[in-house]
Amino acid sequence: MQHPNRPGRSGGGRPRLRRLLAAGVALTSGLALAVSTLPLTAGAAPTAAERAEVAGTGMFNYPEALQKSLLFYEAQQSGKKPSWNRVSWRGDSALTDGADVGVDLTGGWYDAGDHVKFGFPMAFSATMLAWGAVEYRDGYVASGQLTPLLNNLRFVNDYFIKAHPSANVLYGQVGKGDDDHKWWGPAEVLPMARPAYKIDASCGGADLAGETAAAMAASSMVFRPTDAAYADKLLTHAKQLYTFADTVRKSYHECITDATSFYKSWSGYQDELVWGAIWLHRATGDAAYLTKAESEYDKLGTEPQSTTRSYKWTIAWDNKQFGAYVLLANLTGKQKYVDDANRWLDYWTVGINGQKVPYSPGGMAVLDSWGALRYAANTSFAALVYSDKTTDATRKARFHDFAVRQINYALGDNPRKSSYVIGFGANAPKNPHHRTAHGSWWDSQTVPVETRHVLYGALVGGPSSANDAYTDSRSDYVMNEVATDYNAGFTSALARLSQEYGGTPLANFPTAETPDIAELTVETTVMQAEPRATGLKAVVYNKSAFPARALTNGKFRYYFRPEGSTAVQVTSGYTQGCPSPSTAKQLSGDIWYVEVDCTGYPIAPAGQSQHRMEVQFKIGVPEGGTWDPTNDPSYQATAGPNPKVPLYAGTTRVWGDEPTSTPTDTTPPTVPGTPVVSAIGPTSVTLTWPASTDTGGSGLAGYDVVHETVGSDVVMSHRTTTNSLTLTNLSPARNYRFSVLARDGAGNSSLWSSPLAVATPAGTGSDTTGPTPPGTPTASNIGTNGLTLSWTPSTDNVGVLAYRIYKTSWPAHLVVATGTGTTQQVTGLTPDTSYGFYVVAVDAAGNPSTPSKTLTVRTLPDTTTPTPTPTSTPTPTPTPTTPASSCKVGYTTSDWTSGFTASISITNTGTTALNGWNLAFTFPTSGQKVSQGWSATFAQTGAAVTATSMSYNGALAPGASTSIGFNGTHTGSNPKPTAFTLNGAACTIS
Repeated sequence: MQHPNRPGRSGGGRPRLRRLLAAGVALTSGLALAVSTLPLTAGAAPTAAERAEVAGTGMFNYPEALQKSLLFYEAQQSGKKPSWNRVSWRGDSALTDGADVGVDLTGGWYDAGDHVKFGFPMAFSATMLAWGAVEYRDGYVASGQLTPLLNNLRFVNDYFIKAHPSANVLYGQVGKGDDDHKWWGPAEVLPMARPAYKIDASCGGADLAGETAAAMAASSMVFRPTDAAYADKLLTHAKQLYTFADTVRKSYHECITDATSFYKSWSGYQDELVWGAIWLHRATGDAAYLTKAESEYDKLGTEPQSTTRSYKWTIAWDNKQFGAYVLLANLTGKQKYVDDANRWLDYWTVGINGQKVPYSPGGMAVLDSWGALRYAANTSFAALVYSDKTTDATRKARFHDFAVRQINYALGDNPRKSSYVIGFGANAPKNPHHRTAHGSWWDSQTVPVETRHVLYGALVGGPSSANDAYTDSRSDYVMNEVATDYNAGFTSALARLSQEYGGTPLANFPTAETPDIAELTVETTVMQAEPRATGLKAVVYNKSAFPARALTNGKFRYYFRPEGSTAVQVTSGYTQGCPSPSTAKQLSGDIWYVEVDCTGYPIAPAGQSQHRMEVQFKIGVPEGGTWDPTNDPSYQATAGPNPKVPLYAGTTRVWGDEPTSTPTDTTPPTVPGTPVVSAIGPTSVTLTWPASTDTGGSGLAGYDVVHETVGSDVVMSHRTTTNSLTLTNLSPARNYRFSVLARDGAGNSSLWSSPLAVATPAGTGSDTTGPTPPGTPTASNIGTNGLTLSWTPSTDNVGVLAYRIYKTSWPAHLVVATGTGTTQQVTGLTPDTSYGFYVVAVDAAGNPSTPSKTLTVRTLPDTTTPTPTPTSTPTPTPTPTTPASSCKVGYTTSDWTSGFTASISITNTGTTALNGWNLAFTFPTSGQKVSQGWSATFAQTGAAVTATSMSYNGALAPGASTSIGFNGTHTGSNPKPTAFTLNGAACTIS
């Protein structure tokens, strides 16, 4: 690519200089082109050195080189990647090109190692490729490369068709040069806007339109034998474009001004008017186009201060008059064209008037420093075409051998014994100046150090001086640039040499590349290791290049095992962009996780910040809880990539491993045997029972024991890991019922055992009468972490000794305080959380009263502004939202003689997320009671029951569900509730 004003490049004037020379414009003061002056005498025999320069033999596997050179064009494709594209590390790119002008301009070729689509050199490249197939189709057929050629020519011509939506409109560039060149990354994640630029009847471009006409006309000749309809379509566009070029005569860069610093048409448009007419004549057979070409020919550029047609440059993306010399000489045989072609090619071989193109000691023709091999290859192809038709035997051999020698030099016949074609031959370049092939995620030419892909077939610029010296450096855009026009004449020359010398393409080429590193990863760092919490920094990295892609729906999970029954709290900290992590969610059994969902926050290999996403959070428990991170499946003490934190693209896992476990256990343990009494006293009882067994794989975890005080609403539950339990604080001379269920490691529960009825004996004293129930407690001084309870006192026939204050919870109702008065302060509560409290009076003989009615109360929310980094402040349970949200409730029970277990599912079927919820229902009979619940705070007044969300399951997105449950008792009948409300809104029942 030619871009003299490109940021970071020095010597910006050289491309401008050579364009002036190509156009035949008089040189300004101080500008000069280096040429070699040879002491040649007319008719003198060539020296040995000269013979070495022009000798040429077939010494390489040209079909393999052709095969790889064609593949380079597939690496340059823009837009939707076609199914036949064989470059495994390329993907879809620039899929919105043309959206700014309302025209589909996807497709085409990226110009070089950048991602601008410059229409002028793209069209020239297509013309040169098509020219090679027109002249040497048999070379493509013999080498098995005709299909890849047709695929690539159709791909670029389809783009030209899109870019030419009407007769006098042609889009000639997509992407702004400077904006594109400031960024270094892969094509699949282009971050910048890509404006489209056009020429039209009000501001034309005869050079651009004429070259595109030539490309489509030449291509129509290639497609004519296999797809006449497509050839006709191309020819229609070519004719319209040529008429447009001939009618609106102007240089295209005057209208597409952004191209001026990159592909300015230094030679003007006269060469394209001749060139385009020649190709339309060849494609149509219409003599009028040949007449047109010949009439415009005499206006072509000449040497400075001379009437001699220019010969000290060559055919390239800007100036095609040298190609016109060859074509018109071959088509007409007229002497003036023959003379111009001979003079030009003599200058490249034996010299004219003591001057010729500079040669290196190793035999490379070096016209100019930037992309020197490209100029040698273009000239070689034209020399081959001319040598095949000329009747001058001396020049036939001279030009043929020159071409073979130059192509061989590029393939490895040089003093360095090195190929200049990537992926071909010995010591080939590995570090072209090519963004996508490099595969940087850092927007940097130096990160990573190694080039990640093999850009097969790309011809690099090569030595920049006539000294055979070369450095394989990514930053050297003079020697290591690649471009579509670099390979165009080179590819066509290879087709000619394949036809002459034969050879065999590689079988099963190319093979798919495999990623060199883990492309998508999650790294974790333990930032705070606290007694009751772990503060974490998690960073998602996207270093993808096989192909590069943006992660737009990424999410990752951090898995942990909570200790005990204390609810886990998740606290948000700094986030680079993604939303805060979710509340804790249960996977199965004792494995829980938090999820960070970055959907809608792209993470792409496009820069230092763009390729990463950092999220900080803390997982822990409130005061009184137990926390041990070392047994967490995702815990990693050392900072770095953490494969135990899986990363997903949507539902597809792209990094890491999910927690290893035995197959999902859905089999509950067997029912425990009926408990028996092994010891009993007035206030205690020891129970044992035949143990359960578990065959589901997760193992027996323990037992829940529930005891009911007959004749009251008191139902207490207890948890143990063995098949025995001693219960204390019972009352003398009272009747109790006990039942047991078993739990396994996956959270499955057995059915309850048959109940055991037990009557405690009377105490040794004469007092066996308990106090009257205390009054229902009331709350005052309610704060975020505590409150004060008050109640009316009990009475007793002897005297009340103390009061026990109970907090309802699972698996057991907890005594949170004991006192002699009727007022008690309770502390250690969690902000914005519902609690249930009741009071039991005890007399001096140890007799308890019937419990008071339960008070349900909610602590105040914590209004403290959180710090940016995770703190140990617990995440409060969200306040239930009150709008009339849609919901669905499922209610099932497992019943036995006088008890049951209820399972409730709650689904948010509305369109608004719930940030906390309160479920309410009414038992159909007065004998149905809630004894203990889980995953919600249950409260019951008469037959009315409420269940309030916990901190970890209060958030319900639309479509999300949660499950809760409770154990209960009944008096022989256990009908299901007939109605449920969620946050005051009626729910459907499933």
